[in-house]
Amino acid sequence: MTEHRPDVAPPTPDTLARAGALLRDGALVAFPTETVYGLGADATDDRAVAAIFAAKGRPHFNPLIVHVSDLAAAERLAVFDERARTLGEHAWPGPLTLVLPRRPDSGLSLLVSAGLDTVAVRVPGHPVAQALLRAAGRPVAAPSANRSGSVSPTTPMHVVDSLGDRVRLVLAGGRCPVGVESTVLDLSGPAAVLLRPGAVLREDVERLIGPVSVGAGNAEAPTAPGQLASHYAPRAAVRLEATGADPDEALLTFGPDGFVRGGAVRLNLSPDGSLDEAAANLFAHLRALDRPGIRAIAVVPIPDTGLGLAINDRLRRAAAPRP
Repeated sequence: MTEHRPDVAPPTPDTLARAGALLRDGALVAFPTETVYGLGADATDDRAVAAIFAAKGRPHFNPLIVHVSDLAAAERLAVFDERARTLGEHAWPGPLTLVLPRRPDSGLSLLVSAGLDTVAVRVPGHPVAQALLRAAGRPVAAPSANRSGSVSPTTPMHVVDSLGDRVRLVLAGGRCPVGVESTVLDLSGPAAVLLRPGAVLREDVERLIGPVSVGAGNAEAPTAPGQLASHYAPRAAVRLEATGADPDEALLTFGPDGFVRGGAVRLNLSPDGSLDEAAANLFAHLRALDRPGIRAIAVVPIPDTGLGLAINDRLRRAAAPRP
């Protein structure tokens, strides 16, 4: 059977109104955030949320992030303590997800939380995401808009290539400026635990609420998105800490790279050594290098500081043994 392509449209007032109506009717809509493109569904509709898992081939034990327009809307879904409220006031809208106790009267589909008593919430900073949330008039569950475990999408065509007609409408808001998924912080217990690094850095969080520990996560029973051992993976294998590449490998470099030899093709995440630029390019470059005839993608070392922590987290999961 021929697979049809979804509608791809710019975020005009008319298409945003249509997208909001589609979400209220239980359909799936892909939209840009500052991190990656999300696959959105009405977070209060069991069937719509189930459609996310079906479209992505995502395990039902892997929770979803619920996107809302502001802190007040988030507080209607989850129990906020002083730490969470401080972060919401200072870091939202932005690429920070908080895992908090779910309110019993939240109205959220229980599928969103994958059977847990917590919920992951975020207020996105992208203007198209904000406009869509206003048009929908309800919380939107939205993991990355790609097949589960594969490279996350940072452009509209990445969504189309990965999901095809599994999504009704793609709001084409250009390239995502951050390029890696949000920081995930668990505040459901007395200790603050970093579950996934992202653009909001641990040290920035600690300046606001005090000490934050780093959690290893549980790939078998994740408490938040992004904890599966193998994730963000291209079709080709990924080889880390490379000092060169074989003729049947692609080479992903960083900074001045004239000393790195080999590879059938190469791309540089940031010739100037900017971790911000590298994060924005990461998923697009992995997709571009994942081509026929390439056995593996060799990746040179990336500094493991600042946003490099998030980049290396995604690369380690991309290089992990496939299930």
